[in-house]
Amino acid sequence: MAADPGPAPAAAPPLRQFAPAKLNLYLHLTGRRADGYHQLDSLVVFAGIGDSVAVRAAEDLRLTLGGPFADGLRQERDNLVLRAARALAQAAGRPAAAAIRLDKHLPVASGIGGGSADAAASLRALAVLWQLDLDEEALDRVALSLGADVPACLRSRPLQMAGIGERLMPVDGLPRLDLVLVNPGLGLATREVFAAFDGDFTAAAPFAAMPKTVAALAAALRQRRNDLEAPAIRLCPEIGAVIAALAARPGCLLARMSGSGATCFGLFESPAAARDAAAALAAQQPL
Repeated sequence: MAADPGPAPAAAPPLRQFAPAKLNLYLHLTGRRADGYHQLDSLVVFAGIGDSVAVRAAEDLRLTLGGPFADGLRQERDNLVLRAARALAQAAGRPAAAAIRLDKHLPVASGIGGGSADAAASLRALAVLWQLDLDEEALDRVALSLGADVPACLRSRPLQMAGIGERLMPVDGLPRLDLVLVNPGLGLATREVFAAFDGDFTAAAPFAAMPKTVAALAAALRQRRNDLEAPAIRLCPEIGAVIAALAARPGCLLARMSGSGATCFGLFESPAAARDAAAALAAQQPL
């Protein structure tokens, strides 16, 4: 009689990475390169909400989608997460083999860097799974090949962005930000919003020193703007209604669109004011 081999060893738990939403507190278009890419100046922060990426060892490359906004990605032939895995494997000279699960909690095409954040989280998780010894510069090259926002999302911390998004300067001393995010339920293609921009370029206005209070930060941000807000509103007038609804809430210090839209944010004077605004706006359908 053969000996009982005992229970099979438990599968290793997946490696998980959070993919937080990216917010542009302001966004200036400062020029355009010969290759068509716009140059920008922006202060970005990362929210406490986002998607989730989990990876585990596998013999091939596969992707499973879940979460409330997964349906928005099911028709894509080649998800950015898969492209990130293949690009990282090529840079490391190894096969692209992993089972990846993306739980999508951020709306698709919403101006808060969801796809870029997912790609960055995948790079972080796979670098650990595959035990890669890539330095920051090499990882940045892979990230930038996937999109201008991916290097910033790789860091997921407050940053001053310049160039096309590849020049990143860490920002310290940012006060606590109580933000309410509202999306009108409509996607906007980044390419279309940039194509609709027909205004003058805006001078860069990076912060030499970070304001100490949220009121002072809001005052400084009101001296800056999002240059993509006007063309986005022309394409999607609902954005204007969302901004107005946020601005009308008590305690709102600043209401603005993030990135290329359509998600907008309100910066509030306190956590209580933000909670009250979120509850009131959630009950106000449509805005």
